[in-house]
Amino acid sequence: MTEADVDGVSAVRVRGWQAAYRGLMPQAYLDAMSVTADAERRRSWFARRSPEVADLVAEAAGEVIGWASVGPARDPDIAPGAEELPAPRPTAGELFALYVTPRLIGTGVGRALLAAATDHAGTKGFRALYLWVVRGNTRARRFYERAGFEPDGVEETYEVGGRSVPELRYRRPLTAGTP
Repeated sequence: MTEADVDGVSAVRVRGWQAAYRGLMPQAYLDAMSVTADAERRRSWFARRSPEVADLVAEAAGEVIGWASVGPARDPDIAPGAEELPAPRPTAGELFALYVTPRLIGTGVGRALLAAATDHAGTKGFRALYLWVVRGNTRARRFYERAGFEPDGVEETYEVGGRSVPELRYRRPLTAGTP
């Protein structure tokens, strides 16, 4: 991903949230999401992100159609010291995000991005890859389960637009150097 991809990534992310979380998060919150505002935040983040984080994009005809972000795991129970990167180096990675243009879900774009993110995590020496998924997002849960991820029993909630949204943490073991 380059800075030139930020607008496209934001469009994929916002449209992805609006499609995937309909009925799982307050509709007013989803309707109020702005590609422009997201792109502004993403540009700021892009300028100061850790070099340990890899942002991968899928493109078709010069248009961003998917985005994945992967890096060292952040949860203290699986990555002690993660808040003090780069040392000690976590042995687990985290898939922070994976979004595909909603009309292209089911076409293989998500599988390709997940494979690339998993490969990246393996080449960084991570022994496991974690991710968080909204509990009610059955499509995403099936997708990750088909890719070898399993819930690890940890659940957290966060607030979105005044509503508590439960997330489940998933884990997939990796062999260093291979996806």
